[in-house]
Amino acid sequence: MSAILTGDIKNSSEYKASIWLPLLKQALGKYGNEPADWEIYRGDSFQLQTTQENALEAAIYIKANIKQIRNMDVRIAIGLGEKNYEAAKITESNGPAFVNSGQCFEQLKKQNLGIRSSNKKFDEQINLLLQLALLTMDNWTPAISKTVKYALENPDMNQKELASLLNKSQGNISEELNKAGFDEVKKMIQFYNNQLVQL
Repeated sequence: MSAILTGDIKNSSEYKASIWLPLLKQALGKYGNEPADWEIYRGDSFQLQTTQENALEAAIYIKANIKQIRNMDVRIAIGLGEKNYEAAKITESNGPAFVNSGQCFEQLKKQNLGIRSSNKKFDEQINLLLQLALLTMDNWTPAISKTVKYALENPDMNQKELASLLNKSQGNISEELNKAGFDEVKKMIQFYNNQLVQL
């Protein structure tokens, strides 16, 4: 079973690509290689293939990267399922995971993150959690987004170590992760992973 993330950058035209493209490439590169695992196409759209276990964290990590730039955000649809056809480029591969991702993306509209699998109950549960989480995540400031990005990159670091890495006080880090709802986000990722057994 694979996870396919289909996404695009919101408000990309407000900034030169040279500002946000390196952040997107770095985020995608954390989860695989171009073009077999990820590709950027039509300027500001992208597709990433990863494991089901990494899918939600990857989506949140990409969001944290892009939201380091003021007024920018990302829409991502996660499709879970089989991959029947493996091509050299991710955008030419195929299977239910791709179909689910594409259909989910078309239905996103105002919501910035959604998921679709072959299990309706699973989808309803996780999408409800995502809607609630987005009330916080969509409002991350660039400073909070940067702290979240580093916290996701260094899961074994405590707040003191993160503070020295980011040149901030431990109080700052604590406050930013608190405002980000970071503990709750981690719990949501854990819950999502626990629910994958249903699929």
